[in-house]
Amino acid sequence: MKYRHPAIPDDFDDPPGPAGEAEETPEEDLWFLPPGPIDADPDELPPGPRAEPGEGAVLAEWRQAEASLAARLARVAGRFGALDERLRRGPEGWRHRLALMEAADLSWFAGHRVSLDRLSLWVSMRLSGVQEDTGALSQVGWAARRLTGGPGPEAGLAGFLGRHDPDGTDGERIAERAESWSALMAAAADLHPISRACMGFHLWALAGLGPQGDRMEAAVTAARAAAGEGRGAAFAPLAMGGAGGLRAGGAPSERLARWCEGMDSACLAALRHLEGIEAWSARAQTLMAPLSGRTPPMLRAALDEWPLLSAPMAQTLTGASRATVQRNLTWMETHGLIREVTGQERFRMWKAVV
Repeated sequence: MKYRHPAIPDDFDDPPGPAGEAEETPEEDLWFLPPGPIDADPDELPPGPRAEPGEGAVLAEWRQAEASLAARLARVAGRFGALDERLRRGPEGWRHRLALMEAADLSWFAGHRVSLDRLSLWVSMRLSGVQEDTGALSQVGWAARRLTGGPGPEAGLAGFLGRHDPDGTDGERIAERAESWSALMAAAADLHPISRACMGFHLWALAGLGPQGDRMEAAVTAARAAAGEGRGAAFAPLAMGGAGGLRAGGAPSERLARWCEGMDSACLAALRHLEGIEAWSARAQTLMAPLSGRTPPMLRAALDEWPLLSAPMAQTLTGASRATVQRNLTWMETHGLIREVTGQERFRMWKAVV
């Protein structure tokens, strides 16, 4: 009896098919292949390098973002217009006051964490504590000066930043990187100054300006650019009351939306602060009218300009003697115009009671 293996068909005696033809095996019998059609297999190869979008594509994205946020942009532009007009009609010291406040808030965003009293002492008298970082104080002081006024970044970015290449620098120089950023900003001249400033802030590092500086330089430059042709305001507040608008991440439309919300909140905080200072100044002028001499009005003007004031600062700003300054500060504190904020016996500082 002939043995037949159950798994191997006994077809050796069958005549072969025509020459050149191979018997086609059904696909379901090919156990060594994964299920499904071959062309449906996922691509297991790692992704290749992504090409960076060109300048035209970048500008198109920001133009589209601005168009989608036209109403929100108009609202924040109106708020900044109100602040600009208030500063145009107010005393010159208000601009300096807001610049100090904005620079101190930006220092926390940039990681320097310089308080307003330390910044005031550094800017007015170059005073710092033994353990304080004078490099951080210098950079925040630079921010306060640039926010107060003077030529903006449009007059030359490298000069505005105060960064210059040493002789013999290899590779691309800071002037060339600054020119690249400025050229991109010029190409976006059709954007609103607020939108263009937002774009410039978020493209700062891509222009090669980030490694040597930090976010403080980018924010100060953007704040000056956002002010456009303001008649009273030298900068647009961005961090006053919170720096959420400076947070990175997301598409241009998301970044611009956060930027508008943050700038709107900062402008509102600045307007409310100036309203309080204006009311305080009128009240101080009325109460201090009976006082004789030139020191009382000069102290009042100094407190208009400086958010915090110490006795040595007041001496430097008014030119009066220490005893005269201390006597007038005590009188103002007694009449509820100012209050001492440090709670110390030495290095005391006062602020207006708004």
